[in-house]
Amino acid sequence: MTEPALQDKPSSAPKPTRDYKVYLPWITTPALCLVLVGVWWTYVDLSKISAFILPSPAAVWSAWVDLLWSQRAWTDAFMTAYATLVGFFWAVIVGVGLGVAIARVRWLEQTLNPFIVASQVLPKVALVPLFVVWFGFGITSKVLIAAILAFFPILTNTALGVKSIDHGHRDVMISLNATRSQVFRRLELPSALPYIITGMEVGIVLALIGAIVGEYLGGDLGLGHLLIGRMNAFETDGLFAVMIHMTILGFIFYFAISALRRILIPWHASSRPGGAP
Repeated sequence: MTEPALQDKPSSAPKPTRDYKVYLPWITTPALCLVLVGVWWTYVDLSKISAFILPSPAAVWSAWVDLLWSQRAWTDAFMTAYATLVGFFWAVIVGVGLGVAIARVRWLEQTLNPFIVASQVLPKVALVPLFVVWFGFGITSKVLIAAILAFFPILTNTALGVKSIDHGHRDVMISLNATRSQVFRRLELPSALPYIITGMEVGIVLALIGAIVGEYLGGDLGLGHLLIGRMNAFETDGLFAVMIHMTILGFIFYFAISALRRILIPWHASSRPGGAP
């Protein structure tokens, strides 16, 4: 007796559902901001605290709107952005180049490591007066401070990325007669890019801080100088308004680097929503 032919049964596997958790931050983050503003507003109203100490959100909003209509504010924002980007550019060039070199050459890392660490443990605020003496109150001193602050995370992440490459992969390429340039372009650079971009995300924020610190202590233009002006005028609401301007500028720079991550390494898990595989 022959067995009846097996019929194809419909698959019982569940259909993939859309992951709504990806969009959850778009709801929770604005909600948390509204809660914080509400707490701030309630505290100001109930405590009757002086506006000089803590202005209300409405006063800060009004000061920020006035700042947006001020031509000088946009000039200052442009100068801060320029100093940040130029300093960040040189930090990337030197940091990536030196990071690859010290990852490849062990004795070079041991020789330069004390100098690299010393450049970071030294408080950068102490360098601003020296740079002002050397380069004046112009843009050069701000660019240098921005570059020095952004340099270290880019350097260390680049070196870590190159060192993290599996030795077997490098040996395979060498056995195929690949030159050092080909090993770098086809193996080391693509493998280290996630680390490099992570260093760049940290570095761009530090570069903005460096530019503002430079303007704060020795400059006549920029958001740091504008902040000092509001402080000297005892305009606390204006201080908050300038800080909002700085924060928005920092967000723009950070998300630009995050977009660069999605463009350069779309295959990496960190480029996907939530970092999911």
